[in-house]
Amino acid sequence: MIRGRPRRAGRAHISVRVVHTLVGGLAGVVWLVLPGMTINAAVPVPVARQAPGTETATVADAAEEDEKATVDLVLPLVAVGAAAVLAGYGYVRRTRRAKNRTTPGRISTLPSPTAPPLPELDERARALLTEADDWVRTSREELGFATARFATAAVEPSAKVLADAEAELSAAFRMRQQYDDGVPEDETARRHALAGIVGRCQEAGRVLDSEAPAFDRLRGLERSVGEALEIAETRFRELAGRTGTAETTLTELRDRYGPAAIDCVTGYVEHAKDRLVFTTSRLNESRQTADRGESRRAIRHLREAEGAVTQAAEFVTAVDHLATDLSTAANLLPTALTGAEAELAEARVAERAAGGQERPRKPLPPADLHARLAQADLVLAAVREELTGGPYDSLDALRRVVRAVLPVAGGRAGVLAVAASLVAESSLRGADGFVATHRGVVGATARTRLAEAVRLLGAEPADPLAADALAGEARALAERDVRVHGNPVAGAAEHASGLAGAVLGEVLLSEGIPPSFGGPRTRGRHDGDDPS
Repeated sequence: MIRGRPRRAGRAHISVRVVHTLVGGLAGVVWLVLPGMTINAAVPVPVARQAPGTETATVADAAEEDEKATVDLVLPLVAVGAAAVLAGYGYVRRTRRAKNRTTPGRISTLPSPTAPPLPELDERARALLTEADDWVRTSREELGFATARFATAAVEPSAKVLADAEAELSAAFRMRQQYDDGVPEDETARRHALAGIVGRCQEAGRVLDSEAPAFDRLRGLERSVGEALEIAETRFRELAGRTGTAETTLTELRDRYGPAAIDCVTGYVEHAKDRLVFTTSRLNESRQTADRGESRRAIRHLREAEGAVTQAAEFVTAVDHLATDLSTAANLLPTALTGAEAELAEARVAERAAGGQERPRKPLPPADLHARLAQADLVLAAVREELTGGPYDSLDALRRVVRAVLPVAGGRAGVLAVAASLVAESSLRGADGFVATHRGVVGATARTRLAEAVRLLGAEPADPLAADALAGEARALAERDVRVHGNPVAGAAEHASGLAGAVLGEVLLSEGIPPSFGGPRTRGRHDGDDPS
């Protein structure tokens, strides 16, 4: 571009000037030559004989004709001079413009700006992954309250937009997992991969932002905050009852399966109670301000209460899921042990029949296969001993059986496949709940491993072993993030009590912004609802 005009347009403008100069010059030449052609005619013109008294008049006429010829010569000279001046002015202007040019043609001779280093791009991609995951999670939470109030058809457009954003985010997490695995290896390709991750996250935020105004109109809190308050209060009362039941359930689980079985939910009931106390105060304030006609403050307090209710529900639901999983695993474990022994026996028969060259499920060297079979026997013996030795962690026992036997099992996995799915789903739920309630401090790596675990478990065919391992890694990374960053809202006494006793840092309390459906541009649109 040349001062806002395309380069092609600039060239055309210069061509027009040159044409104008040539035409002016040609016109001047014609004006100069034409009088000469007229005056200096080669054919003589006969002169009529004049009367004696007309000589004076003839001389005067000749002088007048000479004066006219001089005037005729002046006009072409002026035209040629003007054309020359214009051409010179255009040349000088073009030369000066070429020296001070800032168009792409001039920039091409300058050094290109240095690209940001790869670690900087990597950090930006990590930050956007974390933010996009928060956008999706908070949008899902508020959509749940809208679904409880309106018919399914009313919330379907928003649900579809949320699904589109989740698909974009899932693709971004998949690209990030491959990047962490070293794919691709070339630096230029890795830059493109990071750019793709950033683009996917930005697209997820864009589609959520586009739906935010319509979602606000759907909820219509400004005109019907009372109805939304009733739904939140109903959830609060239901959750308060479930919290008391969860406390009793934890005591029973500890007695039946041992303290180690409930380590992953230790302190969850206390955290749920803290959220319920917070919810009580916000619901009361929302009701009081609504009665006084202060709708904006009422809406803000309502949103804070909804966020706290969602957090409390995560804690209580985690306890309920753990109780169900432990009971299911305990019932499935005897059958899984029998199936595991059958699988090991078939693997040994196949190994002997093939002369030690059989590869039952995955390519395994004979020595490695023999060592795995021996290790599986030890695991099965240890689990059987635990069954008769008192309280034991049934989920952990089932997980050890699956991990020891399934890699060397034949094509018919039978009950072991069901057991593998159970332990993988339990790990996924636990890790996802932990990330959701700690998302104020959990980083992109833990979220990436969790997303990859979800993908592997839902793939065709599924890989429950890898999914379970990645879910466990995601939980460990998330716990490390909490320890490294500390708790953004808890006091010193809570820090001293360790990870289980810390008040979990989430978006609601750490940022002071209630959960809201939307992306980066609309995420904080309700932050100023409270004029005070």
